[in-house]
Amino acid sequence: MKKSQTSRRQFLATATAGVIGLPAIVRANEDDLEDIAATRNISAFRAEPWQNHFKNLKNGAILCDIDSRSVQFWSEDESVYKLYPSSVPLSEDLTRRGYTKVVRKVVGPSWRPTPAMKRRNPEWPDYWPPGPDNPLGTHALYLSWQYYRVHGTGDTRKIGRRSSNGCIGLYNEHIADLFALAKVGTQVKLF
Repeated sequence: MKKSQTSRRQFLATATAGVIGLPAIVRANEDDLEDIAATRNISAFRAEPWQNHFKNLKNGAILCDIDSRSVQFWSEDESVYKLYPSSVPLSEDLTRRGYTKVVRKVVGPSWRPTPAMKRRNPEWPDYWPPGPDNPLGTHALYLSWQYYRVHGTGDTRKIGRRSSNGCIGLYNEHIADLFALAKVGTQVKLF
């Protein structure tokens, strides 16, 4: 009988020590998972050198990476570099790739769906005025390609996803930052 009491005591002591030590073990495992998640997030964004895409940085450069869902910016004198997560077009047929430039900058943009968007989404209104519900967010950089923009979004769930009808979307605070850095004439590449 004494043997079984000892066994119970040993069991309880071992179990208690295990439970007391458990939070530290769980915390260590959570930290390991956070490190793994951070590594995945970091590796998801490719930091491309501007020289692989542009001949020079005249007027600055914006690189929109469709595959890694990121936007990079370099100032003309290379004193400013930014990397932002972005949303990208829903499908390859909505994606345009190549070189363009910023032709207009608008704070508080209004928005009209394209005819193709209206066919796909007939319930959408013909016009969205500036404001918190506007799909273009707080700022928009209009590109030389008709209907294409780098703009903000109030729907933060879209960032990091294939969710747009062709444009590149950024968090509103990120587009405000990029808007202040970019100018009319800034070169842009979507790849």
